[in-house]
Amino acid sequence: EVQLVESGGGLVQAGGSLRLSCAASGFSFERFAIGWFRQAPGKEREGVSCITSTEESSVYADSVKGRFAISSDNAKNTVYLQMNSLKPDDTAVYYCAAEFKGPLPPVCPFGNSWPGGLNPLYFDSWGQGAQVTVSS
Repeated sequence: EVQLVESGGGLVQAGGSLRLSCAASGFSFERFAIGWFRQAPGKEREGVSCITSTEESSVYADSVKGRFAISSDNAKNTVYLQMNSLKPDDTAVYYCAAEFKGPLPPVCPFGNSWPGGLNPLYFDSWGQGAQVTVSS
């Protein structure tokens, strides 16, 4: 059974930092694309960042460029989202999602058609979400 479990959310003051983790199980970590999305109350789900198993492709939404960094630890089957210089507008439930079925090489499907630029339809499995709250 494929599982994605997010952790590391919480309450932080504006300007602070948090690191989210997405622990994956049930599929090979040799080939994947994992994306982070977020959804604030009353707003559309928004793509935030994405990384592939080759780490040749890692992308960010314009709203988080220069502040967030995505990375992976293949030995731990975990993808991280380091979030720095947090703003109240970053408050949302953050979800990780994985594409692992192939057979084509994994990519991060960014374009202009989706909020934040990341195509949610590309991903096969989703986590339950982690709440991030940034106070002003």
